[in-house]
Amino acid sequence: MRRVELKQGERFNEGHLKRTGAFNAKALKAATDIVEDVRARGDEAVREYTERFDGVKLESFRVSQEAIDAALEKVSPELSQALQHAAAQIRDFHQRQLRQSWMDVRENGAIVGTKYEPIEAVGIYVPGGRALYPSSVLMNALPASVAGVKRIACVTPPTKDGSLDPAVIEACRISGVNEIYSIGGAQAVAALAYGTETIPAVSKITGPGNAFVAAAKKIVSGDVGIDMIAGPSEVCVVADEQADPSMVAIDLMAQAEHDPLASCYLVVFSNEYADKVLAAIDGHLKRSTRAEITSASLDDQGLIVVCPDMETALGAVNVIAPEHLEMHVQNAMDQLGGIKNAGAIFLGDWTAEAVGDYVAGPNHTLPTGGTAKFSSPLSTDDFVKKSSIIQYTPAALLQDGEAIVRIADREGLWAHAQSVRLRLRELGCVMPENTDE
Repeated sequence: MRRVELKQGERFNEGHLKRTGAFNAKALKAATDIVEDVRARGDEAVREYTERFDGVKLESFRVSQEAIDAALEKVSPELSQALQHAAAQIRDFHQRQLRQSWMDVRENGAIVGTKYEPIEAVGIYVPGGRALYPSSVLMNALPASVAGVKRIACVTPPTKDGSLDPAVIEACRISGVNEIYSIGGAQAVAALAYGTETIPAVSKITGPGNAFVAAAKKIVSGDVGIDMIAGPSEVCVVADEQADPSMVAIDLMAQAEHDPLASCYLVVFSNEYADKVLAAIDGHLKRSTRAEITSASLDDQGLIVVCPDMETALGAVNVIAPEHLEMHVQNAMDQLGGIKNAGAIFLGDWTAEAVGDYVAGPNHTLPTGGTAKFSSPLSTDDFVKKSSIIQYTPAALLQDGEAIVRIADREGLWAHAQSVRLRLRELGCVMPENTDE
């Protein structure tokens, strides 16, 4: 891991970072071609890309009820119980996020408000490849279900024999997914966005994926909604001298094992403590089943920041704006006010990032690449849309009409101004034209 040592009064800055974007020019070009092809040729194009990239030739993309039932029989009772336990807490957390429509009546009788409605159809992307993610199903489908979405379609890459992971199927069952399609990659995003002969289009697409999936989501954004463009996973661990180096080490590795491009940041207060963590990592790597991926991430993307005090440390955290932030420090809750930019914040030695990944309840679909400076975790808000409500009375228009006319005249929009002038005239109030001159 690279190391940066900050002196008293010195600030961490963007120049210290070595971030990898969500996608590169090559991925964007390839994804553009795929999206355009799927949009033009539908099922035929999806079938060809699935055979080319996944090595599977599929006649039907939708997973049949028979295949679903067969997969569910392979799920152990213990795993099913664990997924249901996680789902219950995720559902409870997201139910607390629900917003209610509201209206306010002013003294002049005008009514203004906001009406919330669930999006009618959403597609959730569940990654395959290096690992299988039933947790991603729970984290994307449950907020949609809680928000009231009626149609939830899940796409996920098939395995070499064309089947899907039974745990993913079970998570779909628990979460209220209506349709499951065994397709992945940019072609799956395009199919959801524009529809094919057998895959109806959706209105919004959520869920993480590789660089080609991220690029495809960027391309279709605007034609459909998306949650975010997710880059490689990130964790930042702030640890003081009381933190167990072995626990800090394994928490860094828990993120690094996702992907060689995953970024791990360790913020500490002495070089000696940083050395203890590195030694602990070496010890854990001997037992890791994903040692090669983990080592590549830590060697290429890892960064240690040595700070003179907590103020400097939190300054570094806010520049990094990490996807996950772990605070292995005394009185961790007391530092919450100084944290301005982070996707999810894990406080105290007992709060491994893994609890947030699976069962705590808050969503694990989080902003990456520093986007926590302006964006938020996936929530029920992502699955509803809002309409403004306005109803004016004659009294309200008399009170606001002059201001409307003056602003419209200043902008040179004659009909805007005239639409109010005519109404005011009906109410006995005459305003001359060009009142701004």
